[in-house]
Amino acid sequence: MTPDSTGTFSHRQILTILSGLMLGMFLAALDQTVVSTAIRTIADDLSGFELQAWATTAFLITSTISTPLYGKASDMYGRRPFYLAAIAIFVVGSMLCGMATSMYELAAFRAVQGIGAGGLMSLALAILGDIVPPRERARYQGIFMAVFGTSSVVGPVVGGFFAGADSFLGFEGWRWIFYINVPIGIVALIVVSRVLRLPHTRRDHRIDWPGALALIVTLVPLLTVAEQGREWGWASALSMTAYVLSTAGLVAFLLAERAYGDDALLPLRLFGNRSFRFVTASSLVLGAGMFGAIVLLPLYLQVVKSSTPTEAGLQMIPLMVGIIAAAMSSGIAIGRTGRYKIFPVIGSAVMVAALLMFGFVGADTPLWQTMIAMLTFGVGLGLTMQPTILAVQNSVSPREMGVATSSVTFFRQMGGTLGAAVFLSVLFSTVADNIASATDRAAATPAYQQVLASDAAQARLLGDTGADALEDSSFINRLDPVLATPFKVGFSESMNLIFLVAAGVVALGFLLLLRLPELPLRLTSGAQSMAAEDAAAQDAATQDAAAQDTVVAGKEDTGPGRGGTVSAPAAS
Repeated sequence: MTPDSTGTFSHRQILTILSGLMLGMFLAALDQTVVSTAIRTIADDLSGFELQAWATTAFLITSTISTPLYGKASDMYGRRPFYLAAIAIFVVGSMLCGMATSMYELAAFRAVQGIGAGGLMSLALAILGDIVPPRERARYQGIFMAVFGTSSVVGPVVGGFFAGADSFLGFEGWRWIFYINVPIGIVALIVVSRVLRLPHTRRDHRIDWPGALALIVTLVPLLTVAEQGREWGWASALSMTAYVLSTAGLVAFLLAERAYGDDALLPLRLFGNRSFRFVTASSLVLGAGMFGAIVLLPLYLQVVKSSTPTEAGLQMIPLMVGIIAAAMSSGIAIGRTGRYKIFPVIGSAVMVAALLMFGFVGADTPLWQTMIAMLTFGVGLGLTMQPTILAVQNSVSPREMGVATSSVTFFRQMGGTLGAAVFLSVLFSTVADNIASATDRAAATPAYQQVLASDAAQARLLGDTGADALEDSSFINRLDPVLATPFKVGFSESMNLIFLVAAGVVALGFLLLLRLPELPLRLTSGAQSMAAEDAAAQDAATQDAAAQDTVVAGKEDTGPGRGGTVSAPAAS
């Protein structure tokens, strides 16, 4: 489907294109939650329990690094080929992951998957910016948020189902976690290749290879230590080496971006744009608070509430409902009023309130109260995520839509990675002491002493596995409720601390968003704006050519042999 001569797409064309984009986004969003649910089962089957973190780290590194690369490349050469390439790479990586015979192979194939995933989310949002004017874009972005929210719930359910199946259609159940991406990806490829036709005028650019290389040197050590620092030790020799390499890479990246100017992978002049500056800064901060909390919610439900991964996924439905309802309603309101700043400001404040609510959720808190906090948190997320992207897309040139959108996604992902790493580190560094304190308190009660004295099997289970609670918490579900309570209390107290810290982090994002300027929303899409620019440039070139022809013709008329002079008209 192609736009008309002014770059305008019909509503039907937009919805058809969105169907392909949402399939691609669903692949990327679903994959992360599905794999996280089943990774322990996969590691056990491939005899690589101690290597399971690398399967996550490899995906994270390549997806984060490739995100800004896709954004810049799509600005230079067009969105369509790179979005199709991202889907194809992701599908190939998924097929390879399903065929893995060791954790080393799985980590390598997850890296391939990550290269594709890096373009799925950011390019989908950039393409939406190309085909829909900012004034109307928010309500379509609400559909994208519905995809994000749905994947957060469906992922654990699907992951738990396949991980729990010994075999399915002749393959181990966990392999279908990856194989299921293949038919979805093929459908997305077919739809996008048939319906997405975006006008693009190619212009000569220098390719910022030094910046790309420097970005890799910056991010690989940083993301690696973020994922592995808890095991290595944050001040260990390996971690310190990673810090040094990452710092050197950052310096080299800034020098390269300065040297390449507008051709840079991330043009530094974009940070002179107030909307871009405050949105990227708030995305880094909010990403840390948002994803840190999202990582802990399933952990709370499974450890403290004894839910299975599938049950935990279903229990997070209020989060999804909050996201979808807030995203849809804010999108409609933005389309009607043209005002967008109020929504991320309110949304970040609501997220702070929800995190404070989580901070007082204990082991004995009724599940319905926890679900109210989830619903509140989902509302905050739905009000915050898409309007900030809209603000950036509305403030930059349509020809920089890709790099601007991917930059917001990149900083949000970086914040989420660092936040999750720090919060999990805090969790595992405090939970042992909290469990010990809770056990000391419980041990003084008659009920605790009675269970230990009357049930030798329970006492033996507690003695054999209690010290390994941080490595494998599943034994808690086999303990008598009285004996299990100190472990659940210890985990919930550590999580309370993290939620309160996350509330402070998100509050900083709230302060940054207060300074976000609110610009009038453009009434033209990126494609319409570029078509108008190209038409204006063509008209200017035509006028210049006509003016030059007039000058040449004038010189010929007054040249030698043609009179040489022009007489002034006689006075009347």
